[in-house]
Amino acid sequence: MAPRMPADDPSPRLEAAFRRIARDAMAGVPMLHPGLRVQAVGFERRDGHWLGALVTPWFLNLVLVPADAAERTPARPEGRVFKRFAAGDLAFLGNDEPEVGEFLSCSLFSPMSAFADQAAAVATARAALAMLHVPPPDAAPPPGCAAASATPPPGPAPAAGSPTAQRIATEAPPPSRRAFLLGRRDAAKPVLSSVEGANSAVRSTEGPW
Repeated sequence: MAPRMPADDPSPRLEAAFRRIARDAMAGVPMLHPGLRVQAVGFERRDGHWLGALVTPWFLNLVLVPADAAERTPARPEGRVFKRFAAGDLAFLGNDEPEVGEFLSCSLFSPMSAFADQAAAVATARAALAMLHVPPPDAAPPPGCAAASATPPPGPAPAAGSPTAQRIATEAPPPSRRAFLLGRRDAAKPVLSSVEGANSAVRSTEGPW
């Protein structure tokens, strides 16, 4: 069977998939934030993909869903796919859920204990999406720029569930990845205060976004 390529906004499908995962695979896992819910944020079609962010009680990820077969990237749970944005290069992992089909995700936060509420998580998701399209002030980060940021300790991994749920729940993204997207924002903004830092880039074999 050919993989599904969502021609319309995949937000409802992503939310359905991760509500199911929250209800089944992640039920009772201590790392869940009781004040957060599953919400797809800011999905827009760009260059054959749907680009947006996904907030759940256990992670905040950037997400790419192919909109047509020509842009399909096979899901590779053990490998990474590099994507280049104006802000720099980011690594995505392959995922596959029945409600959505194949998609790519880049972890920004997990667990979510740094967020006071849903509004703060959604605001950070929107800020990260906006910063993807803002070039850094320098072509390359200066030496020694990987500043540390306050990062909550990782929670326990779920004992059972789909590969997507287990991988996303246990992946602990480096602070520099969050700083790469969010560290150049105004330091006075409370929602971004815990993720300030310097820029960081990784090698890419993909074209610019």
